[in-house]
Amino acid sequence: MLLKRLSLINFKNYSEADIEFGSGANAFVGDNGSGKTNLLDAIHYLALCKSYFNPIDSQNILFDEAFFMVQGWFENEGKTDLVHCGVKKNQKKQFLLNKEEYARLADHIGMIPLVMISPTDNSLITEGSEERRKLMDSIISQYDRTYLDNLISYNKALQQRNALLKSFSRSHHFDAVSLEIWDDQLSNYGAPIFQARQSFLEKLNPIFLDYYNRISGGKEDVSVDYDSALHDDDMGTLLKGSLSRDRSVEHTTKGIHKDDLLFKLAGQPVKKFGSQGQQKSFILALKLAEYEFFGNVRKLSPLLLLDDIFDKLDDSRVTALMELVSKEGFGQIFITDAHPERIKSVFNHIGMPLRVFEIESGNVKHIQIAETA
Repeated sequence: MLLKRLSLINFKNYSEADIEFGSGANAFVGDNGSGKTNLLDAIHYLALCKSYFNPIDSQNILFDEAFFMVQGWFENEGKTDLVHCGVKKNQKKQFLLNKEEYARLADHIGMIPLVMISPTDNSLITEGSEERRKLMDSIISQYDRTYLDNLISYNKALQQRNALLKSFSRSHHFDAVSLEIWDDQLSNYGAPIFQARQSFLEKLNPIFLDYYNRISGGKEDVSVDYDSALHDDDMGTLLKGSLSRDRSVEHTTKGIHKDDLLFKLAGQPVKKFGSQGQQKSFILALKLAEYEFFGNVRKLSPLLLLDDIFDKLDDSRVTALMELVSKEGFGQIFITDAHPERIKSVFNHIGMPLRVFEIESGNVKHIQIAETA
């Protein structure tokens, strides 16, 4: 999968931009705040129908403008597809493939596999379980359409069940039959979601461990464990057992929407016992495992987006990462850095083709092509 060209209008700090990319590494360089990361986010929009950083579409429109448009020309096996994303204030987001609008955004998910590594990924370690569930859901949804459909249906049923629990509290009236309707739906959709997550973790873990060992030198014992109440009981049993508490707190307290990933170092939480370097290595290994996992499942190299990694990692980890992504099996890369000479030196050292674009206050200037090592 290759992104050949990207076009922007009124996206974040870009009034207009049109860029053609190389098939190897493409670097956006410039001062902090110039808009380097915004270009990565535009690519993320085209792959996953949303921003990596800001879920409110209207807030990604250039100040004082009424809309934004992002378009990308993607090539796969000799065929080129045009993907269009348009957002107007107070209107529904428009997503088109080759000028044909999708009936629903979910139908686009998985067409353009993508992995992004960003400093904000540290929230996977420091924040609550919702961040780690989002990671699982994002990965699995890109290769398993049934999973995404089940997840959407589960979340809709969960909203209805929670609304019903609130209504019971307000009306002081309990209707067991009405509740059972949503319990059955949560059970029907929750079971295959749990099974898909189990299968995903079983396949991801060996790849993750291999990458962590290669980045860290193989001196540490790490693991990613799937934490779910469904390991011990089925969904229906969990809902019945938690009914009294659910009625008291007015929302559903058990189910796959409470699942978590446990990140451990020597059997202890990475969040509490891992150094900054170990935490960064953990996230890097997890993301690179995600990349290889996609390649194994889809038989297609995802786009790899690396945001500001040079300033967040020490030299040894940067070297290890660059050597990994320069090997056969990694495809097109988009990377940001504040120092042009540093990034040129790194890619020259590993012998990977590079295109460099200088970014100045939302303006793009192509400054160098090095198509051969």
